[in-house]
Amino acid sequence: MATIFSICLLFTLYYITFSTFYSTVSGIFCEEINEGIAIKRVEKRSHLHFYFHDIISGKKPSAVKIAGPPNSSAYGFGATMMMDDALTEGPEISSKLVGRAQGMYALAAQEAVSLLMVMNLAFTEGTYNGSSISVVGRNPVFDDVREMPIVGGSGVFRFGRGYALAHTIWFDYNTGDATVEYNVYVSHY
Repeated sequence: MATIFSICLLFTLYYITFSTFYSTVSGIFCEEINEGIAIKRVEKRSHLHFYFHDIISGKKPSAVKIAGPPNSSAYGFGATMMMDDALTEGPEISSKLVGRAQGMYALAAQEAVSLLMVMNLAFTEGTYNGSSISVVGRNPVFDDVREMPIVGGSGVFRFGRGYALAHTIWFDYNTGDATVEYNVYVSHY
């Protein structure tokens, strides 16, 4: 009887030892590295100024409808657009390209024209080439200036947070095409 008890005890100890060993060795899901990051992190603030061109009309639109209700309401509630809009240095679409606004927006209000914006501002110029800023927020398009939160970023804008101010400088009621001035204030590391 003592021999069976000894074998069971050894097996239990063996199981506990090796199951702990294997779960530790197989990988680390979460590891805190506060000390290494704290040494290198210096917060910066950047102000970016550019123009956003949303083109719905013509042979090569930069925004297309991907979903929406079959019967459009007075304000287009539910219409959803996918975009790949040019970001330029100046208000003319022919001015220097500095990036693309890629994402989608949807008409999210039943009794007003207010968009839910979900977009990445992907930059292709200068120091910011290859970096992006993520914006998610409400855009009541007929307000003079709209503020939307920056919820993240990549590259130069890693850990980005801040806000984007949008101001429409041109809108064609017939086509829906628009040029919007953006002032973006982002804190990043």
